[in-house]
Amino acid sequence: MAQVEATTERIISADAETVFDALADYKDVRGKVLTAHFSEYEVREGGDGEGTLVHWRLQATSKRVRDCLLEVTEPTDGQLVEKDRNSSMVTTWTVTPAGEGKSKAVVTTVWDGAGGIGGFFERTFAPKGLGRIYDELLQNLATEVEK
Repeated sequence: MAQVEATTERIISADAETVFDALADYKDVRGKVLTAHFSEYEVREGGDGEGTLVHWRLQATSKRVRDCLLEVTEPTDGQLVEKDRNSSMVTTWTVTPAGEGKSKAVVTTVWDGAGGIGGFFERTFAPKGLGRIYDELLQNLATEVEK
């Protein structure tokens, strides 16, 4: 099995602390900025960064739905890591300053892909599809924090 990776980034017109705090706010903000690809959103424990346990279903395509139960950690300042208990998927959100009143938000998701021809198609197309989903999510986040 080869590892599959999808990365998306965006410059947001808000300071890094504001953007990070919004991303880490699973109680109020995160549910608002998710795209239509996410459903059954539920905070099961915590709700603010480290120690949060959150559930959602991610529908990447009409046939691909992933049931996610994510444990959230904050290994370093400006970084959130969501590890899926149901799969090998790990999503890392990193927010850094990007000049006066701006920040750069980067989201990277990695998982163990399938083997064979199915794995080839997964490695080829899944990163692009997930990239589009996260690009929309980051746009929603920017809209939320730039108010």
